[in-house]
Amino acid sequence: MKYLTGFDRRQATLFPTCIDDLIPEDAEVRVIDLFVDALPLKELGFLENEPAEEGRPMYHPADLFKLCVYGYLNRIRTSRLLERECQRNIELLWLLKGLQPCFRTIAGFRSDNPKLFRNAFTHFVRQINRKGLTGKTLVALDSSKFRAVNSKKKNYNQKRSTGNWSTSTTRSNLTSRNSTQAIWMRPESRDR
Repeated sequence: MKYLTGFDRRQATLFPTCIDDLIPEDAEVRVIDLFVDALPLKELGFLENEPAEEGRPMYHPADLFKLCVYGYLNRIRTSRLLERECQRNIELLWLLKGLQPCFRTIAGFRSDNPKLFRNAFTHFVRQINRKGLTGKTLVALDSSKFRAVNSKKKNYNQKRSTGNWSTSTTRSNLTSRNSTQAIWMRPESRDR
């Protein structure tokens, strides 16, 4: 098999120390590395395509999956930003062993393999449930609160449109619009 391989993390480089010493023991990149390495990649469908013997070697799917998981955890969604982070982020240099895939490679991997991502995350949830790491007593939802534009003062429904248009808010709203819209919206103009 022909894959691109990165450098040994424990080997001394031009950095002041070994790159492995720069990453804390409790860093999330170490968890990502262990998580992806523990996945049964063949069962999940990651190693279905054999690399070609001729041409440039391809990136190992596990390395690209590690990059995508790192991006999801750190809110880096676009492939161009992930490419930039691969070049300057010491954690990604450690995680990918110095590999720096271009944005097209990252985007192509994500778009070509949506089932692989689903299978990997489903496997992860099953493993957590199987080992009893979830209590299943609390459900948390992530949501957003938006200020409504369709408030009661500005809402014109069927019930209000048949009523009297004498309120001050209605008159100010009608005068602020152009005259053709104001004539069209008045109840008495419908009878003509």
